[in-house]
Amino acid sequence: MYQTNDYEGMLAETVTMQGANGDTINAYLARPLGPGPFPGIVLIHHAPGWDELYREFTFRFAHHGYVAITPNLFFRNGHGTPEDVGAKVRAEGGPDDALVIGDVDGGIRHLRSLPYVSGKVGVFGTCSGGRHGFLAGCRLTGIDASGECWGGNVVAAPEDLTPRRPVAPIDLTKDLSAPLLGIFGNDDRSPTPEQVDLHEAELKRFGKDHEFHRYDGAGHGFFYYNRPNYRAQQAIDGWEKVWAFLEAHLG
Repeated sequence: MYQTNDYEGMLAETVTMQGANGDTINAYLARPLGPGPFPGIVLIHHAPGWDELYREFTFRFAHHGYVAITPNLFFRNGHGTPEDVGAKVRAEGGPDDALVIGDVDGGIRHLRSLPYVSGKVGVFGTCSGGRHGFLAGCRLTGIDASGECWGGNVVAAPEDLTPRRPVAPIDLTKDLSAPLLGIFGNDDRSPTPEQVDLHEAELKRFGKDHEFHRYDGAGHGFFYYNRPNYRAQQAIDGWEKVWAFLEAHLG
């Protein structure tokens, strides 16, 4: 609990890291100042892109005591405004799952290489990043906690699969190795409440450590204060669930 006479300081900057296939990519890193060690977390940005909102999220995680890094998952499509680059990626069918997971793995390795990181590392994402947060928990080992906020297309029909998204993440549930937090709005259409039901039923079938929280009166992206879909009351409670979950699993 923060006290008014505590020292507090943070450092936030753009860095480079090694992603999938050994590619050097840019990322945004924020950390508390002080000796630590601090737990680490990789933030997986959403489909709109590597934008200001995700820099603010990264800074917010650092404020709460985490060394947080957000890789630019769209760097292979060039640089420009987040809106322009994100639109280009979406027009091409969205990010490639294998490359995203490779970049997330690179972010985890980067955090664990830092002397002020405790060794405990989680992942967290919203929208497509929520889907990738779950996918990372299934594909990668050594993740200590995974946060999935309104991850669309975790449940996917065969006709929805593409070369970039060759597997429905729900079909990998048996491989999930990290405790999972899920946060969803009951007015969302991607995922729908029925898809969230299927997602949770599969987690229960395989006995996976998870907790799901669902909010009435909230749809997709209800944490996004800069958009009309923001819902203050639900977002405040949702963030409290995030901090409690990470404290329990990352310390």
